[in-house]
Amino acid sequence: MLAQYVFTSTDGLFRIVNHGHRWRALCGDSEVGRFDSPEGAVASLRETYAGSRLPRRLSDWRFLPAAALGHLAPPSAAALARLAAA
Repeated sequence: MLAQYVFTSTDGLFRIVNHGHRWRALCGDSEVGRFDSPEGAVASLRETYAGSRLPRRLSDWRFLPAAALGHLAPPSAAALARLAAA
């Protein structure tokens, strides 16, 4: 999972997703734009969806850090023993 900021509104799920060196602003599955900073994405989302009452400060959004390989199960005891013996 990529690092992202998330805010749930009555109008839908708003996300600001780290995409390489830029940030993507999304409402549901539709992309609003790409920005150099997450603050720029917040400003654009607030302007585009003014009725959604999105928070102005990025600190009011929920931050989900990147989870590299989060879909994999933790290694078993046998696998750790093989690694330790190598």
